[in-house]
Amino acid sequence: MEARAIQRGVRQSARKMRLVIDLIRDCAVPEADAILRFSKKRAARQIHKVLKSAVANAQQAAQRQNTPFDADTLRVSYAVVNEGQTLKRFTAAAMGRGTPILKRTSHVEIRVAGTEAPVAPAPAAPKAEVKAEQKPRAKAKKRAPAKKKKTTTKASK
Repeated sequence: MEARAIQRGVRQSARKMRLVIDLIRDCAVPEADAILRFSKKRAARQIHKVLKSAVANAQQAAQRQNTPFDADTLRVSYAVVNEGQTLKRFTAAAMGRGTPILKRTSHVEIRVAGTEAPVAPAPAAPKAEVKAEQKPRAKAKKRAPAKKKKTTTKASK
């Protein structure tokens, strides 16, 4: 089961928010929750809201499908911060000019997925059988070294 949550137009630059989102990518939801709750970054509060929303969406999906749900088994499978619309403003500058101010926004997307019991891998075939099935590779042809051009200088003439 997978659920996602998106928050658009967060009034903080994507570059600053990516520092926080990188901390929780591929973490278990309880661990990501703890990281975001105790982070000093301002972006952590917005990302925490999106994470809680994604978990709530997963819970609702499980309830609709009538399947058991445990939030502790969820993992953050996908977490990105993309750039949003840039708000362009101007401020006064020297000699009657105006200088631009770019107020950047961002979009946060988080997907959580339930972890399943690991499946035992199938036993690998012995190496001797694998080598017998492979065809021998053709050897690459060697190139002759390139001939050097003779250079003459005015002093040698």
